[in-house]
Amino acid sequence: MPMKTDLQQNYQELQRALSQVGYFRRGTLLKRFMPCGKPGCACQASPPRLHGPYYQWTRKVDGKTVTVRLTLEQAQLLAAWIDNGRQLDRIVAQMERLSLRATDRLLKELPSPTRKASAARAQGKRAPKSQKLPDKL
Repeated sequence: MPMKTDLQQNYQELQRALSQVGYFRRGTLLKRFMPCGKPGCACQASPPRLHGPYYQWTRKVDGKTVTVRLTLEQAQLLAAWIDNGRQLDRIVAQMERLSLRATDRLLKELPSPTRKASAARAQGKRAPKSQKLPDKL
């Protein structure tokens, strides 16, 4: 079964890649130029010369948007951490796709369920109710 081995090898490669992901953060990093609002300032001219750059990190905390202003050094660190978070998402998505393929194949190797419930219905009897599977088998 070379396909099963390929899936296992690919999955193990992704596990190794996952172990290489460093610190990560979620959110968006912005580099903004803004006017100050003072009359006579160059930012009010036409064309305006805006102040900045200002770096902002925006994310959701308990369903609310939180924005933090950052220094250039902080923004550079956060950019790397946000990139790590995106890399983590890509790796996990690939692992999920591979896992789905592998588990589908494993499930197909199992014998199919018997159809006793339909025979009971044909005789006018109700089949027993399904039971919830335990959390851990």
